[in-house]
Amino acid sequence: MEETPRKLPSPLLSLIPLLVLVVLLFFTIRIFGSDALGGGSQVVLLTTTAVCSFLAIVFGKVKWRAIEEAICNNILGVSVALIILLLIGALAGSWMISGVVPTLIYYGMQIIHPNFFLVSCCIICAIVSVMTGSSWTTIATIGIALMGIGEAQGFSTGWTAGAIISGAYFGDKISPLSDTTILASSVTGTPLFTHIRYLMYTTLPSIFISLVIFTIAGFTHEGTGMEQITSYAASLKEHFHISGGLLVVPLITGILIVRRVPSIITLFLSAALAGLLAVLFQPHLLQEISRMAEAGGESLFRGLFITFFGNTQIEMGNAELNELVSTRGMAGMMDTIWLILCAMCFGGAMTASGMLESILSVFTRFMHRRVNMVSSTVASGLLLNICTADQYISILLTGNMFKDIYKKNGYESCLLSRTTEDAVTVTSVLVPWNTCGMTQATVLGVATMTYLPYCFFNLISPVMSILIALMGYKIKGPIVPQEETQTESLS
Repeated sequence: MEETPRKLPSPLLSLIPLLVLVVLLFFTIRIFGSDALGGGSQVVLLTTTAVCSFLAIVFGKVKWRAIEEAICNNILGVSVALIILLLIGALAGSWMISGVVPTLIYYGMQIIHPNFFLVSCCIICAIVSVMTGSSWTTIATIGIALMGIGEAQGFSTGWTAGAIISGAYFGDKISPLSDTTILASSVTGTPLFTHIRYLMYTTLPSIFISLVIFTIAGFTHEGTGMEQITSYAASLKEHFHISGGLLVVPLITGILIVRRVPSIITLFLSAALAGLLAVLFQPHLLQEISRMAEAGGESLFRGLFITFFGNTQIEMGNAELNELVSTRGMAGMMDTIWLILCAMCFGGAMTASGMLESILSVFTRFMHRRVNMVSSTVASGLLLNICTADQYISILLTGNMFKDIYKKNGYESCLLSRTTEDAVTVTSVLVPWNTCGMTQATVLGVATMTYLPYCFFNLISPVMSILIALMGYKIKGPIVPQEETQTESLS
């Protein structure tokens, strides 16, 4: 790709695309509401990309080819994520219709007491995410089942999704199997387990506070009575063949993940296995989905394929349960994929034009004291999540941009790696047009702005990073370079 011009645009000019983005999104969300992701937000991102490109070409003398190549590189970087999204859609459909998710919901409603439901959600997702190293897989599997249990117990979708996401991103943040954990440590030159140990000083207090909040919220919850929970369980058992044997699917999926089988292969095999069990355990549902008059092999084939790629509606005799067991398959992921592609266009234009670097350079001016340095890193990470719409790009840019500054000021690389994770990994899910925010909102069926206030771990982590820096707890530095020490001793 052609090099970005040495003379960066002014920060004031660079802020114009961001202001246009915020203003247009405000009106789009206000007018379209929850349907904004169906096209309105995509138009906003492309319009903002056009504004950014126009300013770069006219005032920054940037060639269009440089912008185009940056956009292509961004899209290439998320191509695997797009395939994973399609497979998650197929997995969500097959896990539901095969009876895997209904079985988890059925047993979960009987085991988890409503008072402890939210804190249990957070802990369960944290354990699964630590074991798998993937917040996406955790939320797309056990998270969907927990959403169903929460709805049956009368919890709002925002609270349930917030507890699920808090636990899933706790595990994603500290698991040695997590790609973001490995990326943050490697890009800053920090040994992996040194990075994880140093993360604990901010991560454990953050998750502890979150668990306390979820526990209090659970005990103050006045939810659905046991009669309705019993009614939900009876309805699920009536329409689905509930069997413990179906749990072999999440068990095998967990084994594949722990053995670090690539995500695409794992998700494909999991969806295929669930599809096979749907034919064996729920043929009546596949017949209903196929809408064919005659039962037989053709109707099973049609119903199974619709489960993978299309919308499924099963009449449960209850509007809430109908919504709970409905699926959208791979087709349900298309709005998210469309939005990601448009977000990558905006991120590419901001990077190639030098506007992103110009805005971030403002933060580096204040990086003289420890607290200012950590605060600037947190602010930069948040801004990168908003502008680039991808946590991997944000981690790479944050680590590379501040690595020399931390080293120059004499601080260990693990301080930067920890701050990067506190600022980028956990907040990516809070940005509606970020790949993480879009994915989790689509998978859980809850708008980003609906679950955002309840993602306490994700909200507390960046603040905790700054607070620990203010206290100076377990922060080694500034370290005097060896050359300076030798010079002082000689003098």
